[in-house]
Amino acid sequence: MAQQLEFTMGGLLDHVAERYPANDALVYPERGLRYSYREFNGVCRQVAKGLLRLGIKKGDNVAIWAYNVPEWVVLMFASAKIGAILVTVNTAYKSAELEYLLNQSDSTTLFMVKSWKDTDYVATLTDVVPELPVTKPGELNNPKLPFLKTVVFIGEETPAGMLNFNQIMEMGKEVSDAELAAAEATVDKHDTIQMQYTSGTTGFPKGVMLTSHNLVNNGFFIGECMKFTEKDRLCIPVPFFHCFGSVLAVLASVTHGTAMVPVEIFDPLKVLQTIAAERCTAVHGVPTMFIAELEHPDFAKYDLSSLRTGIMAGSVCPIEVMKRCVKDMNLTEITSVYGQTESSPGITQTRTEDSVELRVSTVGRALPGAEVKITDIETGATLPPGKQGELCARGYMVMKGYYKMPEETAKVIDADGWLHTGDLAVMDENGYCKITGRIKQMIIRGGENIYPKEIEEYLYTHPKISDVQIYGVPDRKYGEQVMAAVIVKKGEAMTEDEVREYCRGKIANYKIPKYVKFVEGYPMTASGKIQKFKLREMAIKELQLEEGEGA
Repeated sequence: MAQQLEFTMGGLLDHVAERYPANDALVYPERGLRYSYREFNGVCRQVAKGLLRLGIKKGDNVAIWAYNVPEWVVLMFASAKIGAILVTVNTAYKSAELEYLLNQSDSTTLFMVKSWKDTDYVATLTDVVPELPVTKPGELNNPKLPFLKTVVFIGEETPAGMLNFNQIMEMGKEVSDAELAAAEATVDKHDTIQMQYTSGTTGFPKGVMLTSHNLVNNGFFIGECMKFTEKDRLCIPVPFFHCFGSVLAVLASVTHGTAMVPVEIFDPLKVLQTIAAERCTAVHGVPTMFIAELEHPDFAKYDLSSLRTGIMAGSVCPIEVMKRCVKDMNLTEITSVYGQTESSPGITQTRTEDSVELRVSTVGRALPGAEVKITDIETGATLPPGKQGELCARGYMVMKGYYKMPEETAKVIDADGWLHTGDLAVMDENGYCKITGRIKQMIIRGGENIYPKEIEEYLYTHPKISDVQIYGVPDRKYGEQVMAAVIVKKGEAMTEDEVREYCRGKIANYKIPKYVKFVEGYPMTASGKIQKFKLREMAIKELQLEEGEGA
């Protein structure tokens, strides 16, 4: 069994700051910000004290809604130091999703930036909590969100009703080292420390409860598979709110004393500039990000010779893209990771010494300390190599469960502790796995997991819609796109734009159907179940999409 780390997340940072005090920890070239591990730990301690002064206690849920700003990483460790639970909010969320998450998570505090892309966060939150601008900071009282009391703004010009992140830093000065040490002493490595929301087949997102032990070790072993050391420098263009950012990037780095060089909002040119300027040795991304970097008109202007490794994950890695990354970006040791939020997230990973063929045709073998098996969907029996079945995983990385959803937890974690992923896979005799399909009807668009049920539940609220089925169709750029087959109520007429317009501002843009088809009925099984795979096949034919376009 691989040797696991025994630190809490807060304790890990203390240890690394002691071991590599002068090493770069967090670097934002555009901001002129460069924290050494000693400085970074000092800032995290200061914010942890500020959280205590704010009245945040161990076990309180604290949400963050922001792109890759420095405060995100600081808050991740500051909250962990005092045992508060960081609830990560998808940057693409709109009002209905935000309200659901804040309510379901019982978050007492929300940290947020002003906006992201086309979404004005302040207006969106005010839509959910109209009384915010006329309420004294820290005294929110909304019957729909009974737990939410405080909103903290990250940035200049704090909106009415909110505190500013800098005030939390100042408040930290009123708390002694002894008080912080006392709070830290109560935190156990098996306490929930982060809650990430993943959509479910029930249609409503579920809060995945992850512990320090889950996250620190997953980050550590993922870093080990890339052969990270204190000399590595990782460019991070993937979002922190996903495990890809917070675990595969941040914790893979911190467990090895590696420098983190984030890109705040993905832009292929900024990634190239950052790698060249900071001599990054590693870079992460989903396939669409690597394609955008490789195809940028200024690609050849940047010296990427410092690169060595990184992770391409989030959806199927096209062979040609992986080969171009190796050849043109110098990523000779790039790896791929497979997993899901419920497993912190990594389950399998290719290794730096694996052949390019293995790295593109499989998702690797079990991470150290993880067990993987393929089981028969009907009987649950373990299958031999070469047979397709459901991929199940067990080990230190399996979540505690879904927040306040014991029945849903029991559906995915069996009595023996095996996590049932819902993914179909084949394992070879060396333990290398290929993902061959999905039992669940999940759509993966550009690395974002989309659960049809969630969009269906929302569209059912449209007064003209009688029934709707959401499914994925192949797309060369994103892997898959969302398609809706809509049955309109008798006597009503509807356009494709009406369907999309109804979603705008209410659900994340990436979930809005690209294709809408109006139908009279659906293909059914003899027992009356809708056959989504047939809807998909029909769409591929009608829209002249190729199954090989990345599906």
